[in-house]
Amino acid sequence: MAKFFETIVIGSGPAGYTASIYLGRADVQHLLIASSLNPGGALMNTPLIENFPGFPQGISGPKLMGEMQIQAEKFGTEIIYENAQKITQITGNNKFTVETADQKFETSSLILAMGGTYKKLKAVGENKYAGKGVSYCATCDGFFFKNKIVAVIGGGDTALEEALFLAEFAAKVYIVHRRDQLRASEILQDRVKQEPKISYVLNALVKEIVGNENAVTTLNLQAKPNTEIIGASNHLTVDGVFVAIGHVPNSSVVQNLVELDNQGYIKLFKGQRTSNPNIYAAGDITDPTYRQAITAAASGCKAAKDLINARFARSY
Repeated sequence: MAKFFETIVIGSGPAGYTASIYLGRADVQHLLIASSLNPGGALMNTPLIENFPGFPQGISGPKLMGEMQIQAEKFGTEIIYENAQKITQITGNNKFTVETADQKFETSSLILAMGGTYKKLKAVGENKYAGKGVSYCATCDGFFFKNKIVAVIGGGDTALEEALFLAEFAAKVYIVHRRDQLRASEILQDRVKQEPKISYVLNALVKEIVGNENAVTTLNLQAKPNTEIIGASNHLTVDGVFVAIGHVPNSSVVQNLVELDNQGYIKLFKGQRTSNPNIYAAGDITDPTYRQAITAAASGCKAAKDLINARFARSY
């Protein structure tokens, strides 16, 4: 028989843990299903966070997530380290079943906080230097590259926005794109043209990211087939590589339960409510724009408060 919880939170990043803290303080019996692969979410790969309020000296991602976990457990959160593989709405009532590989649970409400995944280049050295010069977030890590040379990989709006942001800190910014034309909006392309620190490297595929023990030193490129690289040689001397080729929300498991936009992000209606009246969502799974720890945590708070307020209203 499936164990019942009033609420189940799926996801253990800042949104999931914050939601659990608020649920626990409101005495809502709940379960948090954390990933078995990457509990704590994307911040577990971030060696230093300097823009989360309350830590003037910075804090590592794993440390911050560990403190959030302890705080959630302090207020009664039960946590399991498994993946939610199937979520089903029970016909004829407002309850749901959530299945992992080994367990099955029932609940009357859900908070979805599964986050998203940055698309990777799958280039040699990318994983090796993640957090040591390879980044997927300029607003998170740009300050570390003050007066240094960096490359942004991508040709869409996100890549150009990242490049413009990095130009405030870096001595030089290369935008490396695999085609000879960009996909970004004209207004962003115009802004980039006006920034003397930014140069384009086109028709270029990233072959390898090279470095020493602690830092990136070189970006090895190869020309797209039947073309030549425009704007550089096959080797760029850089101190950092920012990958901006896309972000995929981890929403596939709920695509038949809630309404998604055309990119797969969960749509919100009035606060953190989804199209399903007993399902709430928070964090990067709802956010194609900001994707910051602080905004995820704030939305986790709002999701829990929305759920608690709805629960209170139903009791009268």
